[in-house]
Amino acid sequence: MSLNETRAALVGSRPRGVGIVIVTAAIVFAVLAIANTLAFVYALASFVVVAAVALIALRGDGESNSLTRPATVAERGNDPLRAVVAGLPDPVIALDRDGRVLALNERARTLAPALRQGEPVSLALRMPELIEAIGRAVARGEEQRVEYSERGPRDRWFETIVVPVKREASLAAPDLVLMTFHDLTPLRRVEEMRADFVANASHELRTPLAALSGFIDTLQGQAKDDPKARERFLGIMHTQATRMARLIDDLLSLSRVELSAHVRPDTLVDLVPIIRQVTDGLEPLARERQVEVETHLPEAPVMIAGDREELLRIFENLIENALKYGASGGRVIVSLTAVPARDGGTPEIRAMVRDFGPGIAPEHLPRLTERFYRVDVGDSRSQGGTGLGLSLVKHILNRHRGRLLIESVPRHGATFTACFPQPKIFISAQS
Repeated sequence: MSLNETRAALVGSRPRGVGIVIVTAAIVFAVLAIANTLAFVYALASFVVVAAVALIALRGDGESNSLTRPATVAERGNDPLRAVVAGLPDPVIALDRDGRVLALNERARTLAPALRQGEPVSLALRMPELIEAIGRAVARGEEQRVEYSERGPRDRWFETIVVPVKREASLAAPDLVLMTFHDLTPLRRVEEMRADFVANASHELRTPLAALSGFIDTLQGQAKDDPKARERFLGIMHTQATRMARLIDDLLSLSRVELSAHVRPDTLVDLVPIIRQVTDGLEPLARERQVEVETHLPEAPVMIAGDREELLRIFENLIENALKYGASGGRVIVSLTAVPARDGGTPEIRAMVRDFGPGIAPEHLPRLTERFYRVDVGDSRSQGGTGLGLSLVKHILNRHRGRLLIESVPRHGATFTACFPQPKIFISAQS
């Protein structure tokens, strides 16, 4: 006989042994009472006490046995299932055929805090499409996939995979349903950005193309023999073609920078001649807009780890914007300074471009580096802007592990500061 069988036999024999004790006690006390050795009342009382003690002992032994013996498979219930579900990386809920929660992990609890073990999942997930998918999975024995969204301050999208499971091959129908949730929000946001980017790029390219096409038709038709009209239209066509070429150039530059965003430049470059080259190149624009450009640059080299061509694009965009949109101030200041480390940070090289124009309203500042975002669409287009300049600046600075600071007070101009980490080699050389 095995140990378990012996234990079962002993447990089963205890009620029988207690019964024998009670019967024996009854006979003994009856004989004593008949023989007048013990009064009847005392005999009866003694019998009741013995019987009560025996029954209490039996009950206590049974309760002690239920507490100390190992739990059966039925009592352990879904412990293995809970352990498996808890270790899965995605939010997972295990249900029975009736849609009650058998097990869930912490990720699922975070996703739906109202979920409770033993309660219907429909109480926590009030989404008809999910409840219908559970019913179909159980009825058909087939996997179901459902996409749904949660509306709120930040919209979120999920895909739920509902899989029916037979825990025993002999079962005619699934007795378990596993629900797995995949967060599609990052993919949806990227898709929205891509769609917006394509729509905006197409719109920006369509405008100059439409202008070129219209003027070409006019020159081929009624203005064919009109020298004045031809001269005026050709000038407009040249402007539109230049704008379209610049837009394409900015799009290509932005794509190149994004592709290499994870690769930090490691070549030491002097910022001083780069800024001088840009200011010299924009001198005709400054004269045209009647803006004086003041440069405050150190005589000594200011070295950073960077890509020369990309750095040229940064300062071309920042200084040209200051000349175009801050021209009413009549002055632009370009300066370059080294800022020591503060509060445990790293020392920086800061290139500041300040204008004294109309400034920018506070509500526009957080969005200035978004692609195709403009404070004034008409003014930007009239200035030849593409809506990509500051976005390109931000991405180039990100690649250089730098940052862009924007400060502005309406009617008091705007300041754009490109901050670069100072290379350790150059710090050592200075010290």
